[in-house]
Amino acid sequence: MRDRITETLTGWRRLPRAVVVLVAARSVNRLGAFSLPFLAPTLVESFSASVQTVGIILTAFGAATIPSRLAGGHLADRLGRKATVIGGLTGCAAAQLWLATAGSLVTVVCAVIALGLVFELYEPPSQAILIDVTSPADRPAAFGLLAAGMASAAMLAGLLATALGSLNLRWLFVADALTCLVCAALVGALLPVGPSVADESASSGRQSGWRDVRLLAMLAAGTVFATIYLQIMVGLPLTLTQRQMPVSDLGLLLTISAATVVAGQPMLRVVPGRRLTGFRAMAAGYVVLAVGLAGMGFADTLGEFAAATVVWSVGDVLLLGHAYGIIASVSPESARGRYLAVYGVSWGLAAVAAPLLGTQLLGAGGPALLWTTCAGAAVALAVLQPALQKLCAPPERRAPVTAVVSG
Repeated sequence: MRDRITETLTGWRRLPRAVVVLVAARSVNRLGAFSLPFLAPTLVESFSASVQTVGIILTAFGAATIPSRLAGGHLADRLGRKATVIGGLTGCAAAQLWLATAGSLVTVVCAVIALGLVFELYEPPSQAILIDVTSPADRPAAFGLLAAGMASAAMLAGLLATALGSLNLRWLFVADALTCLVCAALVGALLPVGPSVADESASSGRQSGWRDVRLLAMLAAGTVFATIYLQIMVGLPLTLTQRQMPVSDLGLLLTISAATVVAGQPMLRVVPGRRLTGFRAMAAGYVVLAVGLAGMGFADTLGEFAAATVVWSVGDVLLLGHAYGIIASVSPESARGRYLAVYGVSWGLAAVAAPLLGTQLLGAGGPALLWTTCAGAAVALAVLQPALQKLCAPPERRAPVTAVVSG
């Protein structure tokens, strides 16, 4: 194990400076990104919104993130990765401050929709930066470092959320806005600027990705995965309630998950010098994820939920970054941001579908039905990986290691 840890740290040290800067900036941003889970109670406590109204507002937010993600990919390819990241973070800060100072429910709804429209702008360019500056062999390490940094920040974020939430829930949105601005400042000051993005060609319309069957197949699989994953936020609190456990246990379980992601990085190498990659890693990850999800369906104690959380988090570790590497391999270099954006729409679609599906399954058969259904879907994704690999062959196309971040 010591050799694997050393090898993992060595892999992180050889990553380009742009990766380290981006990970540091995104980790700072993640430190304050705890406001959204508190949006529902804020609407109820501060504006006397009904549960039905809150559901509609949150659905509107999820729907607004879809054009946000697509716009982020388009801007990343046209204006540059760095500029889009800074613009997206600044927009998020403005929308969060609008939320914090809103005086009526109508104003809150406008601010929530505005937040959704800028919320995903910086995701496609962030992913594109990691891909642009790394070789296919180093991309799992780059995404692993990003996951470890954000997971570490998430553990501290819970403590900060507890402190600020005890004062006033609106302070959570102020803190989130400030971390967005700090992240934007770090990116602006420290991330290197490369040459301008490649000009749009006459075939740019065909490079949007919507006509590429490989990308659409990955989008479909990614939407299923995202819908499963979001049940952790939708179905797990309700599961704890049905098991007559305090919902506050959710914070502990999420902390355990974050710690597992950090500690599990060395496990990415199944044997010294070798790493599960691409579709094989994703198939293994989905199987492990399924085992952990199934365990949550039958857990009755905090210890049992914690054990299941560790298992599905290990599956998450195995899945890290591989899908984005595959998208990079099938995308034209001049359309990489747009391809990543199309794939990222899976999270917007899941944000709309997950609450409806999760609550329906819980109502029909309780936690056992919800989590075994999720486990079955994860197994189905594992079984589909060979077919996806054949469709997307060759699975990886080497990109220049010397690529720089476009401004």
